[in-house]
Amino acid sequence: KDYGIFTGDTLFLGDVGRPDLAIKQGELTKEDLAGFLFDSLRNKIMTLADDVIVYPAHGAGSSCGKNLSAETIGILGEQKKTNYALRANMTKEEFIQEVTAGLTPPPQYFPKNAMMNKTGYGSFDNVLERGAKPLDPDTFEELVNTEDALMLDTRSEADFTREHIPNSIFIGIDDNFAPWVGALITDLQQPIVIIAPEGRAEEVVTRLARVGYDNTLGYIEGGVAAWKAAGKETDSVESITADELAERMAANKHLEVLDVRKPTEYLAQHVIGATNFPLDYINRNMDRLDRNKTYHLHCLGGYRSLIMASILKARGYHKIVDVQKGWRAIETADVPKTDYTCPTTITQEVIDAAVASVV
Repeated sequence: KDYGIFTGDTLFLGDVGRPDLAIKQGELTKEDLAGFLFDSLRNKIMTLADDVIVYPAHGAGSSCGKNLSAETIGILGEQKKTNYALRANMTKEEFIQEVTAGLTPPPQYFPKNAMMNKTGYGSFDNVLERGAKPLDPDTFEELVNTEDALMLDTRSEADFTREHIPNSIFIGIDDNFAPWVGALITDLQQPIVIIAPEGRAEEVVTRLARVGYDNTLGYIEGGVAAWKAAGKETDSVESITADELAERMAANKHLEVLDVRKPTEYLAQHVIGATNFPLDYINRNMDRLDRNKTYHLHCLGGYRSLIMASILKARGYHKIVDVQKGWRAIETADVPKTDYTCPTTITQEVIDAAVASVV
């Protein structure tokens, strides 16, 4: 009796793998790869018993699918009933059309990492030795100014919100770190200096290197406290609760709310009047923002919105307010919201239109 199946990037919970991520050789297109995916699903996976447990390689937050579930294991029979790509009456042509529609651009580091795996890369020992080097505040600042190094703050959301080095970018090590580094730092050779949680600089350097970022130049010893002790300025992020957001919206019907989640998350349910401004495409949409306006940012839980807040502040948008705990808190607050729509019932045409509006 079959017990379970490790489905890798072929079958996810609520979705299937993207056919556009593989490095294509010759005339092989995403439609060709989608056809191979259809055959694998029908001939290898859907023939298994309904009680087989599904162990996918990724869940919500991964860029390897369009709308992955947050669950980590599932039952194949349930996927046959609810996963759009496993419909029993689906033709191969329909599958190819639906799987290839609404695809957002893949993270820019995917093909770069694939090429690195082919051509090779430098010694990790050298990367770690250079990257985990302690720096005093003056040397840290000098590297920022002379090497155009990016200041990457990998501490907790609470620590960054309370106090950080001006113009540093927040991507916390304890959440979806590597995917967001890869999505937002476009140059693999970008010089980086680190603000790390106490004792975790080597871990940060290691995790950066795993996705191809080998040009780390060191970390500030003593962190933000050492920076302050050296007489240097710090900054903070204005942060409010979901209840405070409700109060502000009641007092100001034109309050600017930016929902930084993915289009599919926004379509399922959102704050009435909020603009979908996905973190994934921040660089494409900066011209839609006005430095004179105040923007209230939220995501699902607070991680993505704080990343965006740090980027906007570093680019001169200082009227930024972050909503603590994001949509999870907004859901239970007295904030005006649209009715909930199950993501699996949203038509492909609607998804395509939403994606097109932000890409």
